[in-house]
Amino acid sequence: MVGSCFDPLRATLFTTTIFIAPSRFLQTTANTRQQRLSHCKLHSPPMPHLYIIAGEVSGDTHGAGLIKELRALDPSLTLSGLGGPKMREAAGSGIEDWVETAGVVGLWEVLKMYGYFKQRFDATVQTIMSTQPTGVVLVDYPGFNLRVAKELRKRGYTGKILYYISPQVWAWKKGRVKVMAKVLDLMICIFPFEKEFYEKSGLPTEFSGHPMVDRVAQLKRNWERERGLIGWFPGSRLNEVKRLFPIMLQAGLAIRMALPQARFAVSAANETLAGHMRQMAEAAGMPEAKQWIETGTVYDLMQRAQVGAVASGTATLEAACFGLPYALVYQVTPLTYIAAKTVVRIKNIGIVNVLAQRDVVKELVQGGLTPDTLAAEMVDLITHDHRRAELQAELAEVVASLGAGGAYHRAAKAVLTSLA
Repeated sequence: MVGSCFDPLRATLFTTTIFIAPSRFLQTTANTRQQRLSHCKLHSPPMPHLYIIAGEVSGDTHGAGLIKELRALDPSLTLSGLGGPKMREAAGSGIEDWVETAGVVGLWEVLKMYGYFKQRFDATVQTIMSTQPTGVVLVDYPGFNLRVAKELRKRGYTGKILYYISPQVWAWKKGRVKVMAKVLDLMICIFPFEKEFYEKSGLPTEFSGHPMVDRVAQLKRNWERERGLIGWFPGSRLNEVKRLFPIMLQAGLAIRMALPQARFAVSAANETLAGHMRQMAEAAGMPEAKQWIETGTVYDLMQRAQVGAVASGTATLEAACFGLPYALVYQVTPLTYIAAKTVVRIKNIGIVNVLAQRDVVKELVQGGLTPDTLAAEMVDLITHDHRRAELQAELAEVVASLGAGGAYHRAAKAVLTSLA
């Protein structure tokens, strides 16, 4: 009985005392009651406390979804940590909003901010060691979070360390799994093949299903796709947009040469990014492109567009869930790309292709991404009905492997079961 002072053995001994020494019954009863009260004060389990760390926009979304389910299952839970506005809204002031600064991409970008990340790392570890939460939940963000886990164990932290949204070590550094198995108590993964991968190393793993299944179900519209509409999805980070959107603008010119009826739309993640896109359109001598730019309509555009080009990352799986025929686009600094190529151990970078274990979506990567190659792929997709239908069928097959919904609820149950 959780939280109770009842102990069957102590009850048996107490009853025996009554019958063996009846003349001392009153004194024994008083003494035992006092001992039991003292025991309750000293040994009642503390209120559970979770420290949660997420460091990107997507991690903030997943962290918030997890927090809401944790709150529903155990309202007594104390929550603190690092995250973003969604996590803070779900958990309260115990969550510090840092994702706007923490969510940088690329080797060079991270190196420039080394001092900042070192300071945050030291402060985070110190906070956890001083507060001693019941458990720590790490949400994605492996460059920071895996180091936190290792340092906590090195310093003797004995609470549970749980990982939600598996780092893709199966893609870039399989040797890390052995280290993870030593420092983590549980991996909660969102892709079906990851469970077997981690369990082979001895790390207990739960497949919760992918949260995107639930989100897409809520956002899906019964719309017909607009013929001739091409959707551009250059990413949610400024450095991505700066690299990809100019290529999309130039590709638009080439597409119009082949398909004069083609139309374009791009959905910016926020008004700040939309402003930068308008400036890029001006700089490219294409002021009319400013009319393409929408804000906050990414999921609607994924359902309206006939085809699209999507920046590598979470959005590629979102596009698949909405059934958008698309090509993946990816371009980073040469230094970052060379560094990535030395550690990535899989053929494809797109998660749809990884899940399918074959080329489903065309990947236009680094030097292979030019205005001409992007235009050619868009024209081919938009002019061949059979190819679009075939691609949509393959996307639906991949999405079906992600589970039937309820991902955050299953993840929250796994967390609380582990703590118990």
